[in-house]
Amino acid sequence: MQDIRNFVVSDSDVGVRLDKFLVTQLPNFSRSEIQKFNIKLNGGTAKLSYRLRVGDEISVEIPEKQSSVSAENIANDFDLDILYEDDDIIVINKPRGVVMYPSAGNKTGTLVQNVLFHTHLSSLGGEIRPGVVHRLDKDTSGVMVFAKSDAAFRGLIKTFSEHDLTRKYIAFVWGVPNWDGADITGNIARSSRNRKKMTMVKTGGKVAHTQVSVSDVWPRAGVSQFRCTLLTGRTHQIRVHLSSHGFPVLCDPIYGRGANRLASVKNMDLLCFLKKHTGQMLHAEVLDFIHPVTGQQMHFKARMPDDMIELKYILDEIG
Repeated sequence: MQDIRNFVVSDSDVGVRLDKFLVTQLPNFSRSEIQKFNIKLNGGTAKLSYRLRVGDEISVEIPEKQSSVSAENIANDFDLDILYEDDDIIVINKPRGVVMYPSAGNKTGTLVQNVLFHTHLSSLGGEIRPGVVHRLDKDTSGVMVFAKSDAAFRGLIKTFSEHDLTRKYIAFVWGVPNWDGADITGNIARSSRNRKKMTMVKTGGKVAHTQVSVSDVWPRAGVSQFRCTLLTGRTHQIRVHLSSHGFPVLCDPIYGRGANRLASVKNMDLLCFLKKHTGQMLHAEVLDFIHPVTGQQMHFKARMPDDMIELKYILDEIG
């Protein structure tokens, strides 16, 4: 059904630019979206820079929303662990080993495809990444939120870009610190030697800030459990920050320095575990944010995956 909105300019809007007026009148749409609409001013072609006059008649034709998600991008490869869902958002406990969305090396079995089998997502993210407002690495498990409505998509994008939320992670790392907590800061940029790898840099890059607290230590195994709070959200941030400070995440194939560490492991159960696992022991445990539509404070917590629970059991046995 065609959606046409009509407005008549009153005294209070005289002199306001047409584009700014429409942004106010159509709060569910961004300025870039509005610019693509068919806009008529007093029956003729409208210029968005036009300054409004009393009695001006404005007609805006909003095109019917088309889904950009093709049938091949929908699949049911695994059961979703849904923590919460309403008309605007869906919150998932992402399993380890699952890619966020289709890419050159991962055409199927992605999280987005499985969410789409269950429900719709906002098309504002594009055909490949509908509803995606943040991401977790393939081998990082934990809480993820997707936008189902366009209003939620816009709101969540703003929330994540302004870091107006709480994100806490559990990490099992090599090393036993002599401190209970630390503030790690340091700009992060893509490595010039390996484009798939990030690195800390003295100049350039993006500001990154991670707060770390020690949850548990196992001195005989030389392993610790950290809780990390992201105050910024850079690619591989926790993995880069911890590794650069001498506490690489266990089983991290990129930053973990695993080969050097395995030689020192004496416990056979721990050694077998580390050899058979290739994904970093990192879990997004907590995600708190203001609901982008209702304004309600939301709190989500996801239990550790089975492999991390198994690891903790092995470490407790070692002491």
